[in-house]
Amino acid sequence: MATASLQPAPPFARSSVNAAGLPDFCSVHVVFVVVICAELLAFVLSLGVAEPAAGRWVTLGMLSLFVQWVALSCTALLCAARRHLLRLGDSGAAFAAWALITGVTGLLSVLALLLLDRFGGPAAFGGPASEFVLRAVAIAAILGAVVLRYFYVQGQDHRRLQAESRSRLQALQARMRPHFMFNALNTIAALTRSRPALAEEMVEDLADLLRASLNQADRPVPLATELDLVRGYLRMESLRLGDRLRWSIACEDLPGDLAVPPLLLQPLVENAVYHGIEPSPGGGEIRVEGRDEDGMMVLSVSNRKPRVAAAAQRGGLHMAVENTAERVRLHFGRDARLRVLDEGDLFRVRVEIPQRGRRQ
Repeated sequence: MATASLQPAPPFARSSVNAAGLPDFCSVHVVFVVVICAELLAFVLSLGVAEPAAGRWVTLGMLSLFVQWVALSCTALLCAARRHLLRLGDSGAAFAAWALITGVTGLLSVLALLLLDRFGGPAAFGGPASEFVLRAVAIAAILGAVVLRYFYVQGQDHRRLQAESRSRLQALQARMRPHFMFNALNTIAALTRSRPALAEEMVEDLADLLRASLNQADRPVPLATELDLVRGYLRMESLRLGDRLRWSIACEDLPGDLAVPPLLLQPLVENAVYHGIEPSPGGGEIRVEGRDEDGMMVLSVSNRKPRVAAAAQRGGLHMAVENTAERVRLHFGRDARLRVLDEGDLFRVRVEIPQRGRRQ
């Protein structure tokens, strides 16, 4: 069995990003990263304090408490101020976040000294009070600038990936195969006199498909809407191909409100028709299935493979698959993937979505 797996997204891609590249400090993932990095910083700082071996653990504990206090306080304030930071633009938001980090560090340093004075205060941190405050503020200023710069670079990369994804979807929307449009219009024209009611239904299905191709590329749609679009497309192709096309959709086990990228399944189904059904004299069956597998919501499109000679005459198999894979990666993050499976005489494309993707 041959597979083509979707590469994982970087962890930063999970968080929404503002104009300055700041992550969502309200995110549990970001808070977890802050806690881990703060503890590593406390460990490094404790190594620079001249203490006997017995007292080093006490110093590490006090530094950990102080650093975590500062880190979580800054995170909470940045979370609360996020809406206001969004209005400041690139430079303004970055400077405001940096000033908040250094200012909070200075205030909490003074407060920590006052609270710990009865337990040895400044000596516990390896120096006089003024030196401790200045050192804490200097470290916060340097690390804050470095971290904010890192977030900015990662944010730029994330926005670039989003722009590429939108461009690919727009290209996918614009390249709706001309032969499908001509065939659909010819079928409608043929049905207008003999079966006008059926022709009207086909016009409505075609209108839905064209409307979907004009929607915003980055606005998710419910899975139920995407499945309705697929049904409309297959109804149109069934009128053209007749008994050569057999299809079924079985996705009752998945929530209809699952938010998915627009045109997630329709290009895969169109590929199955174009590369699997049309080249086969006897046609074939397309199956769209959805189920829950070990906490992953799986959508699959499968069809029988045509004869090699017939399939070789048609190219462009991978464009829709690669575009869909990229959009799934950006929409759902590192735990989602798209796999192309070669199962003997069956060709299957699987989209695997984590349970947390159920959002709207």
